[in-house]
Amino acid sequence: MHFPLKSLALVSALACASLAQAADIKFGVAAALSGGAAQYGVAIRNGFQLAADEINAKGGINGNKVQLVIEDEQGKKEEAINVVKKLVFQDKVLMIFGPTLSNSMFAGGPVANGAKTVIFGTSNTANGITDIGPYVFRNSVMESDVLPVTVGTAVKYYKLKKVAVMYGNDDAFTKSGYSVFKTVLEDLKLPVTTTETYVKGDVDFKAQLTKIKASAPDAVICSCLAEEAANIMTQARGLGIKAPFIGGNGFNSPKLFEVSKLAGEGTFVGSPWSNTNPAPVNKAFVAQYVKKYNAEPNQFSAQAYDALYIAAAALKDVKLSGDLNADRETLKNALPKVAISGATGPFKFRAVKAKDGKVGGWDADQKPFIYIVKGGKFTLYDGK
Repeated sequence: MHFPLKSLALVSALACASLAQAADIKFGVAAALSGGAAQYGVAIRNGFQLAADEINAKGGINGNKVQLVIEDEQGKKEEAINVVKKLVFQDKVLMIFGPTLSNSMFAGGPVANGAKTVIFGTSNTANGITDIGPYVFRNSVMESDVLPVTVGTAVKYYKLKKVAVMYGNDDAFTKSGYSVFKTVLEDLKLPVTTTETYVKGDVDFKAQLTKIKASAPDAVICSCLAEEAANIMTQARGLGIKAPFIGGNGFNSPKLFEVSKLAGEGTFVGSPWSNTNPAPVNKAFVAQYVKKYNAEPNQFSAQAYDALYIAAAALKDVKLSGDLNADRETLKNALPKVAISGATGPFKFRAVKAKDGKVGGWDADQKPFIYIVKGGKFTLYDGK
């Protein structure tokens, strides 16, 4: 059977149109799925996958299915650069979520920004991330927004008069957290008895803790990732230090209690998410996460979950052309207009002006929840 050329052209055009309508929207996910930061990265991947499954089950975004291209950046700066390059130039994703750690974002973020591709942090809280450029977004609330509330709450609760400080001095996240803590303590006029440091990979903190014990603080402020924090708290109790801890965003991991058990009792920590938030969207998120993964979600899975819904909301009212560069620009321009109520609560962006005067990216505009550790668990602080 023979078809006229015009008919063949029509059939071909209709087929192409059909394929275009049913196209996948590719989102890159750069997460630390191995190495020390996997405690955060695996939860992040799970949050994205849950959101993608839900969105696709409801018909996708304007009829297009979400496809996640997930890469392990191992929590390493050089690997983050390689993964971002792969996702941008080889996989040709519309945008990238991640990397997991602030160090990795400082490395990989400029690559995506230079390629005019949105890179969206869901767990980066160090100051300066969004100074990288206008294609850098995050829905992770900065330490500078969370720590003043956390410290202020702990000061009132424990009636603190003096504190000791400990932080990792070779990591962008922990150094940024220390800088914020230092400013907060100066603003509160709260004396610091001693400031101790360590480097990534340290497991013995007894020398620093011995100095802290000798200074007799009312509390120990720690800008640390969860594994180091757990070891520090365990060793502190072994040395007879009874002072409570005040932690930054790195404390927000179940790893804290796997290692420290009850050593962290009384710790104050801030978070943009609460598992007990009664909002229907959060209750549904927690239930579906437990059903899918047989594990409790955490802050990082919640932020990843919300991040995909933020991107979906941005794309809902725009038309993708099929020209990747144009579509990346369209998404970048649509994201700042999004305001949603997600698992982490009401969310919107706020613009950032970079320190060098250039146009910056977009930070989270969101209020934190405050937790106190009771019975080896994060418990929402109710002010009592």
